[in-house]
Amino acid sequence: MLPEVEVWLRERTTASADWPVGALLAAKRAHAATISVVLPARNEAETVGDIVAAIRRDLREEVPLVDELVVVDSRSTDGTAEVALRAGAKVFAQDEILPALGRLDGKGDVLWKSLAVTSGDLLVFVDADLREFRTSYVTGLLGPLLADPSVVFVKGSYDRPLRDAQEAGGRVTELVARPLLNMHWPLLAGFVQPLAGEYAGRRAVLERLPFATGYGVELGLLIDLLEAEGLGALAQVDLGRRVHSHQSTEDLGVMAGQIMHTAWARLDRQCKMVPLHTPAAELTQFARGEVGHLPVARDISIGERPPMRDVPDYPGHHRSTPNPETQPTL
Repeated sequence: MLPEVEVWLRERTTASADWPVGALLAAKRAHAATISVVLPARNEAETVGDIVAAIRRDLREEVPLVDELVVVDSRSTDGTAEVALRAGAKVFAQDEILPALGRLDGKGDVLWKSLAVTSGDLLVFVDADLREFRTSYVTGLLGPLLADPSVVFVKGSYDRPLRDAQEAGGRVTELVARPLLNMHWPLLAGFVQPLAGEYAGRRAVLERLPFATGYGVELGLLIDLLEAEGLGALAQVDLGRRVHSHQSTEDLGVMAGQIMHTAWARLDRQCKMVPLHTPAAELTQFARGEVGHLPVARDISIGERPPMRDVPDYPGHHRSTPNPETQPTL
């Protein structure tokens, strides 16, 4: 590990317990900051309601820390939007946000579009499939941003159990993302969970970044933030234990492929390599059939949304007004 990364680890790593909610509320008021929490969700009806309800209860009703609580629904078919709405979130459909820009797939597109339907100076992103959720995830991520104006982005770290194995989660992190970062962006080697879906940032910075539309969005944001802001502007917070639903090995293969595509694009953009070909957008996997193993082709291509500040219809120019008939009554 580089010496400057060792220093960064000591100076920019904290724990959620270091940031009591009362101190955060005082800092928020002192800075006149507004805060939006965003949950990207696709078929998460089983868990999204509990997360929304906890944030609403603890960080809006008991303590007025969070100003906006938004779920962006990514074409769910299980009633995710209805559950989130009943629990107290503002709910927006992915394809109804900036529709003139066309339809793209992937988590990154959902996160990018959330910039257009929120107004907070600080944004906190939380995955909607979390179990055993605690609102200290939100307060922990906000802590460094409210305490230090030089910090622009905070990444969550945690233990990820896989069934009975305490630290067996994060297979794509350990097999793909961490090796890529250590090889090509070693200044980012200190991030414990570079693919974490829990992170927070300043709107003024996030709207200047492109967003990869697939599962590479988290890796892409880290790399782009390092280039734009420097390591000292980034921090991480230990959130403790994170329990969520796990994807199949086949789905993790698609995730790995999209992360590799994202890294490739940034190696090219940063002139860290001389590309002699275009990487294939198809991943061939195999499934056992009646007559042996049958090939299954999966699309691992990614798109990219431009920096939001460059979009003519960005509500920084005119902000979308939520339909009051679809919003909860507080």
